[in-house]
Parts: sequence; structure tokens; C-alpha cells
Amino acid sequence: MERNLIIIPTYNEIENIRSIITAVLDQDPSFHILVVDDGSPDGTANEVRSMQESLSDRLFMLEREGKLGLGTAYIAGFKYGLKEGFDYIYEMDADFSHPVSALKKMYALCRTSNVDVVVGSRYVKGGDISNWSMDRLVLSYGASLYVRLLTGMGVKDPTAGFVCYKREVLDSMDLDSIRFIGYAFQIEMKYYAKKLGFNIAELPITFIDRELGTSKMNISIFKEAVLGVISMRFRKYHRRTS
Repeated sequence: MERNLIIIPTYNEIENIRSIITAVLDQDPSFHILVVDDGSPDGTANEVRSMQESLSDRLFMLEREGKLGLGTAYIAGFKYGLKEGFDYIYEMDADFSHPVSALKKMYALCRTSNVDVVVGSRYVKGGDISNWSMDRLVLSYGASLYVRLLTGMGVKDPTAGFVCYKREVLDSMDLDSIRFIGYAFQIEMKYYAKKLGFNIAELPITFIDRELGTSKMNISIFKEAVLGVISMRFRKYHRRTS
């Protein structure tokens, strides 16, 4: 059986963590979860540990000291997934903004021969966003358009954080060379995959703004994304050598 690893970074997700773990694992017996917790003071890691008692073969956790950034959490997760031999590795938020029901669709699409990366996309036909203000919608769509124009990579939702990778994609990357740790990380990963010649497909999803917990977005993360795209255009991305 093919094995899927869904990486869920957490910082103060006590309201959501038990529900999201249960919902994801209920989708498919091949699904496993790696929680990467950045020292949540609200007890998120303790809640995960309590669930591991009955889910030790499907629920794993990396605990880190303090907030080290979204990008570094995923890099740590990618390395774990590759080391443990998972066939497909996913990025997913803990707050239910990404529809759990789309995971099986992403898996099915990524298994096709001509698709290497699947992006859960808000901006392709059939995609949508729920519970956002108009100014946030304009900012997000404008940022996506800006990235597409500067990079030319053709992905309509380049900042999306709901992604499925075939292991070959991540195994081909020099993950230690990824520079960005905020939302620019999402852009850089897709850009890197494109530069290495991998095919990216977009699956329409409805993104639902979190109902519980606090958003991690701030102005420094946004600035990193805007300025990071410019610096990416002047970088060369290479395949990892063994």
C-alpha cells in the first residue's frame, strides 16, 4: 500500500488539533500525520501525545523549541517523510481552512503519471474563499497575480499552503537551500519544482477562514513574500546530488 504523510505545523492550535487529526485519519487508511509543533504554550503537543497512545502507527510528532517559521517546519517534515519512506507528502493547516475532504482528490490526482505536485487552489475555476473581507481578498488575489507575472510559472494560486508532492519532487530538491520561512516559502517551493521540470496541477478548493484560534499572518510575512519573489528570479535552482 502506498503511504501518505500529511504534515501539520502547529503553534497554539489546542482548539483544532484533536478534530483535525481525527478528520484526516478518517479519510483513508493510507493517511498518516506528522505534527510539527513549535513549542505551543497552550498544550497542543500534550494533546497530540495523548492521541498517540492509540494512534502510534499513524500519528507522529516533531517538537521544536519556539516559533522557528512555517517554512522550517515543513522542511523538517519533508526530511522526516523522505527518511521514513512515504510516497506522497502533503502540506496542510491545522485550522480547517483547507477542506479535509479534498485530500483523497489530491491523492488521486497526484497518482496520475503526468502530475508531480497538486495544489489546492482558490483561484482556478471552481475554487473559492469563504469568510474573507473584500480588502483581504483583493490583497491575496493581487499578490497571486504579482507572483505569476514575475515568475511566469503559471500557477494561479502560488501562495497556497495546501499541497501534495510526490516524494520524487522533494527528493530532487536541495531542501537546505530554501531561503524563505514565511508565506514566501510556499511560492519558492512551487517555483523550485517548476524549475526542475516537474508538473504542477491545481485542484479547486473552497478556502474557509479559521473559526478557532488566531491567524499567524503579519506584515513581515507579507513583505517577505513580496520582496522574496524578486530575489527568486535571480537565483538558480539545482537538483540535489547524492
